[in-house]
Amino acid sequence: MEQQIYKGKLTQFHWLKIKKKEQLTKNTFSIEFEIPENLQDVFTFEAGQFVSLKFDFNGKTIINDYSMTSAPFEKKISLGIKINSENGAAAYIFENYNSGDKILVSEPAGRFTLVSKPSEFRTIVGFASGIGITPILSHFKNILHEEPRTRLFLFFGNKSSEHIAYREALDELANKYENRFQVFYFYSQEKTSNHFFFGRLDEKKLSLIINQILHLDDTDEESTIWDAVDEVLICGKGEMIKSLANACYHHGIPKKNIHFELFEEFNSDIYPVEKEFPLITDIQVAFKLLGKNYETIIEDNRNKILQTLLLQNFPVPYSCKSGICGSCECQLEEGEVELLENEYLTEKEESQGKILACMAIAKSKKIKLNFDFN
Repeated sequence: MEQQIYKGKLTQFHWLKIKKKEQLTKNTFSIEFEIPENLQDVFTFEAGQFVSLKFDFNGKTIINDYSMTSAPFEKKISLGIKINSENGAAAYIFENYNSGDKILVSEPAGRFTLVSKPSEFRTIVGFASGIGITPILSHFKNILHEEPRTRLFLFFGNKSSEHIAYREALDELANKYENRFQVFYFYSQEKTSNHFFFGRLDEKKLSLIINQILHLDDTDEESTIWDAVDEVLICGKGEMIKSLANACYHHGIPKKNIHFELFEEFNSDIYPVEKEFPLITDIQVAFKLLGKNYETIIEDNRNKILQTLLLQNFPVPYSCKSGICGSCECQLEEGEVELLENEYLTEKEESQGKILACMAIAKSKKIKLNFDFN
């Protein structure tokens, strides 16, 4: 086992042996790990979570996050990885690690999860683009296995049919659970016989999906399938998430039922900020991070605390700046902030004084934070 400070948190890594590696498409591949008996409990996970791989690349230590495609009931950990460039870290893993090799793997983490409700009748809709299918696949396999009354609809966007990772697995699920699961493929760079399936998944496409696919509900003649949607899962790039999350909200899905996972750094708010705040100037900010104490003055509260501290070159942890990843979670020990909408913290954590610095607007002249609250 090794320990590493990663995204401002002490993270545990374990050496795991690669059981299987398989190329999926021209630029995606999967890795499955052997989990030794003594680590079975450590690598218990929830659908939608990820692990981080730690390895040396070009003289540097690299840590990258990858979502699991396996479901908890499968008792294994499988990852889907996209190669973005020939000289990148993912290409290095593909070329240099094979079955039997060992690599450092973090303990499972992440909150792109759902509470299982096996006794309820639920409708869950998923939107994925590219390699964003990985945590959605984990979710859908798990829900189909654990929730016999839940029906699922997946809308999966790719550049072309050649770029679809896990198509065989998805089609097998659709055939096995044909009364409960439907998958629809969309292509942004490949013409289709039905123009409906050409183009990106965005707010315009969602309106068409609601009107042409999620319209008639066989279980309730007086409402539509969209009216019955309980949860929405979205995974992909930031602009796609922003577009679809807002469209789902404007089409009646409460924000608390819209869940998303980001696959790149994204510095924009997912939902527009609808509140105005009284201007406060010369704000004293003190914070503790990795055992060190820092103090500074920030000019005003026009920007969120994390972004302001980053502009002052403080080493505060972050990944997304959009309230999704939780890297900047900290304890508010003194002062008052307005915490904007985020996908990470629970109501209980907020009541305990936990905040996300990337979603916090200062509302007092003095703020004290602790990033080492664990």
